Amino acid sequence: MSDGLLTGHADTWRFVGDNAGAWDVAGEIPRTVLSELGAAGVLCAEVGKEHGGLGLTSSANGELTAHAGSLCSSLRSVMTSQGMAAWTIQRLGTREQRAAFLPQLTGGRLAAVAFSEPEAGSDLGAMTTQLRFDGDTVVVDGGKTWITAAAYADFVVVIGKVGENAAAVVVPADAEGVRIEKIPHPLGCRAAGHAQVRLDGVRLPAANVLGGTGLSLPFLVTTSLSYGRMSVAWGCAGILRGCLGAVTAHAGSRRQFGKPIAEHQLVSRMVADLYAAEQVATAVCRRASECWESGSPDLVIATVLAKHVSATEAVRGSASAVQIMASAGASDGHVVARAYRDAKLMEIIEGSSEICRLELARHALATGHGTVRRETQ
Repeated sequence: MSDGLLTGHADTWRFVGDNAGAWDVAGEIPRTVLSELGAAGVLCAEVGKEHGGLGLTSSANGELTAHAGSLCSSLRSVMTSQGMAAWTIQRLGTREQRAAFLPQLTGGRLAAVAFSEPEAGSDLGAMTTQLRFDGDTVVVDGGKTWITAAAYADFVVVIGKVGENAAAVVVPADAEGVRIEKIPHPLGCRAAGHAQVRLDGVRLPAANVLGGTGLSLPFLVTTSLSYGRMSVAWGCAGILRGCLGAVTAHAGSRRQFGKPIAEHQLVSRMVADLYAAEQVATAVCRRASECWESGSPDLVIATVLAKHVSATEAVRGSASAVQIMASAGASDGHVVARAYRDAKLMEIIEGSSEICRLELARHALATGHGTVRRETQ
């Protein structure tokens, strides 16, 4: 384990400890905690050391993300948003923009990325947010919905259209014309700072637009979503690890009919299935990270597969965990109760399970995997 990863694990545990349940019930993570984790480089750990980050590989950052996910999915969601913002700036920003914004993300300031709109969830082509240039300024108009971590953000990387093309612009949360409204009582990741973002005539320096305006929307979306899907996938592996830890401790000590419930075959089967789910999720995540690090052409589809498989397994696994724990895990804020709610959102965000299935099917049909299998049988 690298020094950076060891540091990230230690910092995450030091700040989270046993607080995740209370944060979930309160619907908020103390901002001081997020700022200090940000300043420690934990929230966007792949940012290079030259910009104040930990410089972790995708695999190491994935393990850190899973560790955070096992403790608190709301914190992991903030990590995903901060990481997406940093990745978008790294990929699209000029050298000057990277030097201006990345040290802020590794210095304690918080960020979110705004894609979704009321009529443009999975269909991002229906996006209506507009960027209009006026001399050396840009004017942003539009609205974004269910933006993770926006309630905490010092700035939001907003994705919008410039004519037929697309662009990403860094919008300070305190800029005139920006209104951020926290979503009350979300189903899962209750402390992740989900919010609605309204942009009414927000005027900013044109230098805040990342890397120009001639980008295609699919390219821009894929750039940011690939990171987000990777992070969510590893986070779901973490959800399964958290459930597995709680379940094995409970099943080994809880006695019914004169023996630990772990010795009852139906309970034992659910424990085995939960263990298998964690192993499968970790395996597809590691494969996706390997593709990320090697620059493999399979990167995008491997990331979609990791996100889909991990989220699906997290939903099933957390349901089994609640079943095994019964009333012991049914209290608000308990690790498996949180996992049960949090995991369901993971089947929706960063590309729903249905969208992931469509992408996987298109890939299989385009590459002829089915034909190859039939011919070799």
